[in-house]
Amino acid sequence: MGNTRWHRRRWLRSVVSMAAVPAVVAARKSHAARLDPKWEAAIKAGLDWVARTQSATLGHWTAANYPTAMTALAGIALLCSGSTTTQGPYAKNIRRAVNYLVSKSRSNGLIGDPLTDNRYTYGHGFAMLFLSQVLGEEEDEDRRRELIDVLKRAVDFSAKAQTTAGGWGYVSAADGNNFDEGSTTITQVQGLRGCRNAGIPVPSEVIEAAKQYIYNCKNPDGGISYSSRNRGNSRPAITAAALAALYNAGDYDSRHVPDMLKYCKQHLYRISGGQESFGHWHYTYLYYSQVVYRQGDEEWLPFRDALYDRIVKEQTPAGNWTGQIGEIYVTACNLIMLQLDRGYLPIYQR
Repeated sequence: MGNTRWHRRRWLRSVVSMAAVPAVVAARKSHAARLDPKWEAAIKAGLDWVARTQSATLGHWTAANYPTAMTALAGIALLCSGSTTTQGPYAKNIRRAVNYLVSKSRSNGLIGDPLTDNRYTYGHGFAMLFLSQVLGEEEDEDRRRELIDVLKRAVDFSAKAQTTAGGWGYVSAADGNNFDEGSTTITQVQGLRGCRNAGIPVPSEVIEAAKQYIYNCKNPDGGISYSSRNRGNSRPAITAAALAALYNAGDYDSRHVPDMLKYCKQHLYRISGGQESFGHWHYTYLYYSQVVYRQGDEEWLPFRDALYDRIVKEQTPAGNWTGQIGEIYVTACNLIMLQLDRGYLPIYQR
């Protein structure tokens, strides 16, 4: 793991000034020192379960309804541990996931299979996010060139798939009659931001249109509507994800952000109710945890403690978690949340 951390720090030096690196590394060590042993044990058991359930031949997760999206999310969870494609206990699993997703890159730039996946933009967005984080660590020149080509074409596909309102739907604007909705929009924005951080050109007008889409979906209570066609009904999950997307887009100071933060804190900060009170609990907290993490330790630490304790209590003896969408989805979401303090992936750093 020492070599892994060295690689992570070297990548960090490419995007952060040299003067800032010691403070960032010290902050990581401070966070890691405070992790409860039962959280660490849960993380290890969960990561081992993810590695154990991957297809050894194809590299995807066979139990997933949406193999592209689930493979990317599982890969992100493994990357959050500090492993890369060449270093760490999950290196071979990450390599298999990369190989699988690269094999799903189509000539038009889509990563996925529109013939078998009727919500292929999710997989495309998560795949961009995962592969962009891998690119920052990849040292093999041939594989770097391949990843750059895949990601450049993926960015081009996302730009062309954007609706006239500035969002994205479950499929491209052309395939979906220009329909858009919040959750897929956020997936695209975060994937595009990951690509941009990795040095892949992303048209600024695409990101600006996406930001405007989020603003236009904002309601007077500070919440975000499900879609630009269905305004007025605020959704906690979409609002949390929208905030995370705005932060990824570098928008920390918009006049809309304070209202959205207030709405989320009212509905989500106390780790409310769970799946019985609103849908997609794990999706919601996957994004809201990123938002609170970026607020600093005063907000993050008490929230983290409550969130992590709840997650750990729900883990099965096998190391996984169960819930909506499927085991690999819920397990990957929980592992990403549990590893935010490790700070290895640039997309999740403060």
